[in-house]
Amino acid sequence: MEQDLPKQAARTRSPVKAAGIWQRIQSWDSRLSVTKGLTAVTLMTGFLGGYFQYLNSYEQKVGEQAKADMQKATDTFLEISDAFADVQIQQETMLREQFGSLKAQASPALIPVDSKTFGSLSDYWKARTSLRRNGAIFARKAEIYIDWPSDLGRDPAAEHTLDQDPLTATLLTKYNFDCDSDANLPQFKGAIFNGADPGRPSDELCNDPTANGLKSYVNLCARRADGEIDALQKVVTINWWSAKHHVLVMHHCFEVLRGGPNALQAPASGNDVPNDRKLDKPRDSNEHRLQLQARRLDAFMTLTMAQLDRIRVRYRPTGFFCHVPLARDAIGYFSNQCLPNQPVTSERS
Repeated sequence: MEQDLPKQAARTRSPVKAAGIWQRIQSWDSRLSVTKGLTAVTLMTGFLGGYFQYLNSYEQKVGEQAKADMQKATDTFLEISDAFADVQIQQETMLREQFGSLKAQASPALIPVDSKTFGSLSDYWKARTSLRRNGAIFARKAEIYIDWPSDLGRDPAAEHTLDQDPLTATLLTKYNFDCDSDANLPQFKGAIFNGADPGRPSDELCNDPTANGLKSYVNLCARRADGEIDALQKVVTINWWSAKHHVLVMHHCFEVLRGGPNALQAPASGNDVPNDRKLDKPRDSNEHRLQLQARRLDAFMTLTMAQLDRIRVRYRPTGFFCHVPLARDAIGYFSNQCLPNQPVTSERS
């Protein structure tokens, strides 16, 4: 009987052990399920937190870039406008002092240039020298800080042809750009220049600017000394939607006006001008040229104000769905609508 006791005890304890193992398995399963759930929640929370942290960082950088672009464009606009306006005022003052006491005549007499009538020329020479020295630099600054940031379709990371814009101050002189022609004045109506090659010179292209209607650009053809078209030189386009082109034309016409034999060609020193130095341009011509310069400056300022608005559009805030996880990326496969610097899809009107 005593030998049977261990066997009975073993049979009695076995169910207890079996229950304990099963309970342990259930406990492990329960713990494993809780661990899975916590892992999924943690991963999802980490993903959302990282996503919104990246989004906030991205938009903060875009905001800083927008502020920098606006500030630089505004500073460039004021710097260029002040330089040309200063010279413009000085020229108008000089013209009034030279002809203020005279009345315009049908056939104006030749009037000698007397340096005493100009008074102090220090301000004019300072403004003129500064503009001549910085003219080409102003054009490049207008391109970098106004034209490029306001071009909604321009990707700075894409490859660009370095000489895609051949217009320079030297070329305007070489092509004998006519500053007095109404056809060469800036305008923002009509067809927009699309960057296409204007083709080879022709009589219709070079002699009839409005052959195909009004255009916001000028096809400039090279001409020889006798006025004939030089068919060997390529046609160059002046785009009035480019701040750089406005500055180049204003600077070129300033040099033409300054270099002409008229009242605005002031002496380089305080010495009296010889009596045999006469004017061969009437007062009306000088006033007309100054008015054209004022119109060019006004057109430049009008364009720049519009370009500043385009920079604001480029960095405008995005919509709600662009902040929803995965939705932003899904939209990005089809369009750039969710990018703060959204490219334009339609032409200017």
